[in-house]
Amino acid sequence: MPLSERNRPRAQVRERPGDRIFSGLSTGAGVLILVVLASVASFLLIEAWPAFMAPPEDIPGGEGLVVYIWPLLFGTLLSAVLALLVAAPLAVAIALFITHYAPRRTAQGLGYVIDLLAAVPSIIYGLWGIAVLAPATVSSTEWLSKYLGFIPLFAGPPSSTGRTMLLAIIVLAVMVLPIITAVVREAFLQTPRLHEEASLALGATRWEMVKMTVFPFGRSAIVGASMLGLGRALGETMAVAIVLSVSGGVTFNLISSGNPSTIAANIALDFPESSGLAVNALIASGLVLFAVTLVVNMIARAVINRRREFSGAN
Repeated sequence: MPLSERNRPRAQVRERPGDRIFSGLSTGAGVLILVVLASVASFLLIEAWPAFMAPPEDIPGGEGLVVYIWPLLFGTLLSAVLALLVAAPLAVAIALFITHYAPRRTAQGLGYVIDLLAAVPSIIYGLWGIAVLAPATVSSTEWLSKYLGFIPLFAGPPSSTGRTMLLAIIVLAVMVLPIITAVVREAFLQTPRLHEEASLALGATRWEMVKMTVFPFGRSAIVGASMLGLGRALGETMAVAIVLSVSGGVTFNLISSGNPSTIAANIALDFPESSGLAVNALIASGLVLFAVTLVVNMIARAVINRRREFSGAN
């Protein structure tokens, strides 16, 4: 290209009315999200304020708001984090099998099944857990208590009904598994084909190709999908309320009949019969759950932004 043509100023692109309308709608949608988020936070803070200011003896349990919320927060974090530790590796393995190992027809069928599992209502998972999994886990928890009872997680005594924290963790893991799998699967499918072919051309095995190209490219998606699943597990209500036998307290024992509840399940079970300051205390626990979820999402966003430049996704 001649130098005179290279230095010639480009003609200014004329902005069409449709572009301005789309830009305005996009900006308005983003502002609306912030307004709704701020409104929810303000509502929770205003309604929870009487519970923060109330004397400890007026809070349900008579020991103060912190003592009331702490076991619920502990049960929420324990069940959600352990469910994520179970579900995330399985989800990545399933997504990898669907995208790079399974025959095309098998992969399509599994993809449909994963999408259908993500659409099943949570109460169905709860009924399945209490009717099918709970009786099936009784013998397993007895074995765990007998041979691995020296580990605090399996100290026992095992529950005779199977309604344990371990059951809640398994149900939550099954619930978040299709969500994580679907997101990671789409990320793995977007791995540049040239990168994969170049790795294979250099003599890499299929597994080595996956390690060198697919995993680095999908790392941000794996983190984001895991945090999305964690958010689903933190806020899950009915499934946990159905399968968990609650006795309060803070314990790492996963197989006994004495289990801490979760914030969402406690609100669902106690809110219809509560009044006055008890309602404010429940809303205060909801505010804590809102804050925890917000912090988890912020951490996930920070991790994704740090790793984006190494993932090949930019």
